Amino acid sequence: MLDWKSRYPDQEARRGIRAEAFYIGSLLVLVPILLLVLWLDYPKRWFGIPDAKYPAIFKFGVAWLSGTLGGTLFDLKWLYHSVARSIWHLDRRLWRIFTPHVSGGLAFAVVALVSSGVVRLFDSAAVQSGSLIAGIAFLIGYFSDSAIAKLSELAETLFGATRSKAPPAHPSNHTTRS
Repeated sequence: MLDWKSRYPDQEARRGIRAEAFYIGSLLVLVPILLLVLWLDYPKRWFGIPDAKYPAIFKFGVAWLSGTLGGTLFDLKWLYHSVARSIWHLDRRLWRIFTPHVSGGLAFAVVALVSSGVVRLFDSAAVQSGSLIAGIAFLIGYFSDSAIAKLSELAETLFGATRSKAPPAHPSNHTTRS
């Protein structure tokens, strides 16, 4: 006999999984629409933004939204993997809700640092191309969880910041990077 029934018999868990799937699915639809809105210059017309000011809004808007899209796809992957592997639980909900937004913020910051010339991953003129910004920001967003972990290690090395490596007070309060 095939085992096709949910491994989550609890109605509250199934409702939580569906709510998160709806949220992530909504971002997956909304973010590309917002990217298209930026690409078609609608904000410039709607808000009367001068031609000289719009390229910066476009650049950083595309960076934020593309990073958010990358983080959303990463988040979606983790949601369906955690459900399929029976490791979904409520305690990781905040991680799943905020990952796309943290990804967008990190992509925005990296594009800003590259644009300023402070970080020389590649020529700062390269971030004048909308498609290159979108591609790089997407990758930054998709890998933001790993990147933030590595940046934390770098900060600890450079600035001597330390985090407690002690285990959580109660086993049910453990956290993992998903």
